[in-house]
Amino acid sequence: MSESALFYALAVPAVILLGLSKGGFAGLGALSLPLMALAIDPVRAAAILLPILIAQDAVGVWAFRKSWSGFVLAWMLPGSLVGIALAWGFAAHVSEGGVLGMVGAISIVFGAFRLWVERGHRIAAPARSPGWVGSLFGVASGFTSQIAHAGTPPFQIWVLPRRLDRDTLVGTTALFFAATNWLKVPAYWALGQFTRANLIAAASLLPVAILSTLAGVWLVRRVSAERFYDAIYVLMIAVGAKLAWDAFG
Repeated sequence: MSESALFYALAVPAVILLGLSKGGFAGLGALSLPLMALAIDPVRAAAILLPILIAQDAVGVWAFRKSWSGFVLAWMLPGSLVGIALAWGFAAHVSEGGVLGMVGAISIVFGAFRLWVERGHRIAAPARSPGWVGSLFGVASGFTSQIAHAGTPPFQIWVLPRRLDRDTLVGTTALFFAATNWLKVPAYWALGQFTRANLIAAASLLPVAILSTLAGVWLVRRVSAERFYDAIYVLMIAVGAKLAWDAFG
């Protein structure tokens, strides 16, 4: 298989998972970057996915625009900005192998955490923890989102115990990550990743992104994806282990 064919063989399912995640199946999209990093440099893969994420965010934000928590966003977004800045510094000063290893490690931790949660366990902040605690989790979410587009676990650890209703939770998640993705644009610009080739690759995947996001919005109110989660998270751990081995083995 040629390099281009391998890229699209991995990028198309990665974008579909992103779309389902943006449509309401939170967590599925965390496999997207690790999948693409099997074919290309992880920083380049993240840069290609970023315009796609922003386009998908528009659909998710519109669908849930009336349901969100201002308290959560006001405390978490400043922390997210700090986390993005820290991650930019990391990516700018370490080798490609170091970034690949970090993506692999985040994938393994994310997959293991989600499997643990799916079995009824919880690592959660108190239901009424103060806003500054949310800012700290925002830092963690911004960092992992900038490195691997995988900022969901820190976000959920602080937000889920607050027991928001379903639409408010989905809407708040959509708005938080939409804003976070726009905050990542200067960082990827500074890393020199908005090249013509990367933007063309992103544009070619954009129709898949929009259609899969609309499908996610439609499906989230009609079906449960729980039966698929275990397989996705096991695959995420396996892919993360492969990336870590490539980086350090």
